Parts: sequence; C-alpha cells; structure tokens
Amino acid sequence: MVLLYTSPGCASCRKAKQWLKDNNIEFVEKNIFTTLLNKEEIKYILSRCENGTEDIISVRSKAFMALKKDINDLSLNELVELIQKNPSILKRPILISKQNLVVGYDSDEITTMIPSELRNIISNACTGECPSFELCGNVSKEVSARP
Repeated sequence: MVLLYTSPGCASCRKAKQWLKDNNIEFVEKNIFTTLLNKEEIKYILSRCENGTEDIISVRSKAFMALKKDINDLSLNELVELIQKNPSILKRPILISKQNLVVGYDSDEITTMIPSELRNIISNACTGECPSFELCGNVSKEVSARP
C-alpha cells in the first residue's frame, strides 16, 4: 500500500497516480489542501526523508518565500505547525510505502514503489530462454537490483 500526497492541478501528481494505477499498486490518495495533515503524520513524513527538510520543503516556492522564514531556524514542532498551516510549501507528489519515500515524479525513481516480491518475480521470470530476453532482460535486471 502506498500513501500518495497530492494537490489539485499538479501534473506530476496526476502522472504518479496514473503510474500507480497502470502498475496495479494499491494506494490511498490524500489531497494536502482538503485533508488536514495531523502532526504525527507530518513527523512521520519528515522522519522518512534521507536528506532532511530539503527533500520535501520547496524553499524556492512563492508560498515559502512569502513566509520570510529560515527553515534551519525552526524547531521540529514549529516546522510541523508551519506545514500544517501552509501545505503548499510541500513538494508534490509525495509517495510513501513501507520501504520507500519518493518525492516528485521521476519515471525511474517511482519504480521503487513496486513491491520487492514482484521485483523478484520479474527478475526470475525473464531468463535467457525467454524469446523477449534481448528486449526486457536488462530492464528486469535493473528493476530487481533496486532496493
């Protein structure tokens, strides 16, 4: 199951949603403007970011620049409240699964949302005996090599 955080009018959000549908991956969509993100949810998202706030906060967005705040001067609780009051400062879409967090739509990175069990099936299914191996063999190796 994937949590998909989106906003209306976001082309990348639509692409991510369509990719999940096309790949039969179950997801729950949360519109960040119509569904209030609770404090624990925001803390969880922040805890999943490998590079800190720069992974999900768009400091160059008009919404963030209008706040006239330095992100590094905020405590965790201040940051959480800031996100709650100004969800437009979040980069979108945000996709979260048990193992992965993907921010934005990147056609390569989003494949980490494919469950590892399915990646194993893919890697074992395409062998040298397969008539399509030349076409898909390298792709399945790439997919199965991802965490």
